[in-house]
Amino acid sequence: MSATSDAPGHQLKGQLKTRQVTMISIAGIIGAGLFVGSSNAIAVAGPAAILCYAFTGVIVILIMRMLGEMAVTQPDSGSFSTYADRAIGKWAGFTIGWLYWWFWVLVLPVEAIAGAHIVHAYLPEFPVWLLSLAIVLVLMGTNLLSVAGFGELEFWFSLIKVVAIIAFIVLGIAAVAGVLPVPDQGGFARLTQLGGFAPNGAGAVIGGVLITAFSFFGAEIVTIAAAESRDPKTQITHATKLVVWRIAIFYLVSMLLAVCIVNWNDPRLVEVGTFQRALEVLQIPRARLIVDMIVLTAVTSCMNSALYTASRMMLSLASRKDAPALMARISSNGVPRRAVVASALVGVIASLCNFLFPEDIFSTLLASTGAIAMLVYLVIAVSQVRLRYAMAARGETPQLKMWLFPGLSYLTIAGLLTVLGYMLISPDFRTESIMTGSVAFVVVAAGIWNSARLNRARQMQQAVWSS
Repeated sequence: MSATSDAPGHQLKGQLKTRQVTMISIAGIIGAGLFVGSSNAIAVAGPAAILCYAFTGVIVILIMRMLGEMAVTQPDSGSFSTYADRAIGKWAGFTIGWLYWWFWVLVLPVEAIAGAHIVHAYLPEFPVWLLSLAIVLVLMGTNLLSVAGFGELEFWFSLIKVVAIIAFIVLGIAAVAGVLPVPDQGGFARLTQLGGFAPNGAGAVIGGVLITAFSFFGAEIVTIAAAESRDPKTQITHATKLVVWRIAIFYLVSMLLAVCIVNWNDPRLVEVGTFQRALEVLQIPRARLIVDMIVLTAVTSCMNSALYTASRMMLSLASRKDAPALMARISSNGVPRRAVVASALVGVIASLCNFLFPEDIFSTLLASTGAIAMLVYLVIAVSQVRLRYAMAARGETPQLKMWLFPGLSYLTIAGLLTVLGYMLISPDFRTESIMTGSVAFVVVAAGIWNSARLNRARQMQQAVWSS
């Protein structure tokens, strides 16, 4: 990816080490949504929440395979936005790039506020707004220093999350097997007790899918980060191939054990989150403290990745003249500092809106991101189909192939359209669908205008040259 710079020769550098990219890829889908938010899916779908995670996991695996095919062919820190530009049109790359950036800059205040509330519970003398601002500024500082600094911080965050998941799985297996000295250790019988496996019906399972979809969003970050590694193609191939077992172990196994330990209709499940309630049932001392520290790590990791991802997407947009040119400048140490600061600043403003207008502006902003994950996945799938056909027309073969092409690609697109359609007709998700659709409409219009502007400039330049 080409970009202007503060001085000649300044560009993105391959500073991320293999172990850092590997850990980012392993833990990229482990966030607070798994540790806490999964309780909402269980409360809605009951034990059938396992099916919700399985279905969404399959979609993500297929999407990552398609994205991997394109990314291995041409690694780029703009990732799917760049591929949409080439496959669908400049307006599409513009639209999905800005929507993706918008999603992640709004993740910053959401996660910062969540982390600040955790810290505030132990340090009540510091107000939540100050703590959330401090967290954002600290992570902005680490992102500004160097890419290697981001990678190292994310490596340790990811390692903590992975260790926590593995520890929970080991503890859960011991509980279900009857090893722990706990009166009510649960077991597989809980899968069919209290109303059956799907106590709220098939419709609730579909609703659960929409909840779980956002837990997985972030797996695609590895294709952006790998572009700044020393061997992008190898890293992307490795991460794409391993996504299957990561989802199977981290999500499906942990959720299976959770619903075997905790009653799906336990009133404290939604109140405190899946993992804390499970530890409470197993009578683990200081369950809240343990989960709070893990969740704080998860939200901080998510913010770290969000700021990195948003800045790289803005850099890519700027390098393609889809964002202000000054955002394409890169410092001597290979960091797009202006893009980092601009993304963090928007996150800070959104965070302040939460404290100044908690019932108005902030909730509206959040609603506008509700369906972006599904739109990103849809664009990835459509781009893969079109680019694959273009490669075939040139007689080229991708190094990493999508399985059963084109049938499985079209099936994935159909599945995504079904989910988006359900979001639109479902009362529970209609607001998010309408808000996201409205924002997308505005961005598409801006993309079409920008594309026309660049075409006119190009034609005028050609006319000058020809004269």
